[in-house]
Amino acid sequence: MRRTRRPRFVLMNKMDDLNLHYRFLNWRRRIREIREVRAFRYQERFKHILVDGDTLSYHGNSGEVGCYVASRPLTKDSNYFEVSIVDSGVRGTIAVGLVPQYYSLDHQPGWLPDSVAYHADDGKLYNGRAKGRQFGSKCNSGDRIGCGIEPVSFDVQTAQIFFTKNGKRVGSTIMPMSPDGLFPAVGMHSLGEEVRLHLNAELGREDDSVMMVDSYEDEWGRLHDVRVCGTLLEYLGKGKSIVDVGLAQARHPLSTRSHYFEVEIVDPGEKCYIALGLARKDYPKNRHPGWSRGSVAYHADDGKIFHGSGVGDPFGPRCYKGDIMGCGIMFPRDYILDSEGDSDDSCDTVILSPTARAVRNVRNVMYLHQEGEEEEEEEEEEEDGEEIEPEHEGRKVVVSRESLGWYQGSWVWAKGGY
Repeated sequence: MRRTRRPRFVLMNKMDDLNLHYRFLNWRRRIREIREVRAFRYQERFKHILVDGDTLSYHGNSGEVGCYVASRPLTKDSNYFEVSIVDSGVRGTIAVGLVPQYYSLDHQPGWLPDSVAYHADDGKLYNGRAKGRQFGSKCNSGDRIGCGIEPVSFDVQTAQIFFTKNGKRVGSTIMPMSPDGLFPAVGMHSLGEEVRLHLNAELGREDDSVMMVDSYEDEWGRLHDVRVCGTLLEYLGKGKSIVDVGLAQARHPLSTRSHYFEVEIVDPGEKCYIALGLARKDYPKNRHPGWSRGSVAYHADDGKIFHGSGVGDPFGPRCYKGDIMGCGIMFPRDYILDSEGDSDDSCDTVILSPTARAVRNVRNVMYLHQEGEEEEEEEEEEEDGEEIEPEHEGRKVVVSRESLGWYQGSWVWAKGGY
């Protein structure tokens, strides 16, 4: 019997169908791999950083660097981002800048090549090395640090990078443009640090509130190594020796109408060398209040009071971040500001209070203009033979007018290193 052969074209058609099926499976696998690669590529990376929406907080030991790298690089259409410092933490070692896509998360931005960052703790710019150069001022809680790339840089191989603080340009630098682009990065290195990330921020025109930043400078008679930013005072000195003291002295002295003031510690710095008190008008600019004659001050770092001497006496508790220190004068009822006939032996009482609660109570007992009611109350107290203890927690220091010179001087706030 003769065997019949199956036509070749039928077998070829089946082979083509099989090859087409394998190709289709390969295409699907390839597409899935591409999607996975793209998903991994555009994924934010972070280490020792806790991410909660747009809020980043340090989540490690003090010796470990925390670093965050955004999922997408800056582009010509989105060339700027900002970081708001919610809490500067223990040391304020917060860095904001740009890094390559696969930057090592064990280093602060700016420490390694092809990266750049503005560091808040020292105001220095780190451009690809662990040693920075002086660039701008230090940044604290409430400040905004911005970083961007000039749009013209995306058409060339060199990136012109600029930084801002609170919407104002600080300076710029240049560095090679990475093939994959430059990614926003935030570094942290101490407990308590927390920031808010604004990847879609816009560098707009300064509004009225920002333009009024320096409107308080007229209230100060002298400023030495201290910068005024609205109601904030920032120490700008080196803080390396006993004479590196920053001093801010008000233009007008305390009076019967303005007899009390307060200072809130926003950032204590490394050792909280902050002193609050009263001093004569010509007080030395490189001496903490209380150290030299004609001054008295409450020092936050050790809770001691210094009265014209470099040796202080135990007075109150130490003060830390968030504490409010106050100082005031309890003038005699018959006191006249411009009087020259007062005796040199007469004394005034200076009240120093480390807490807001003490401040409120001090104000309650300073001046009661209802003298008639007071006299009646005093008579009743004498009849009852009872003594009413003051309700405030502030402590009093008796200071002679001649030695203090407060009638011709002003109050002083200072922060320095010694």
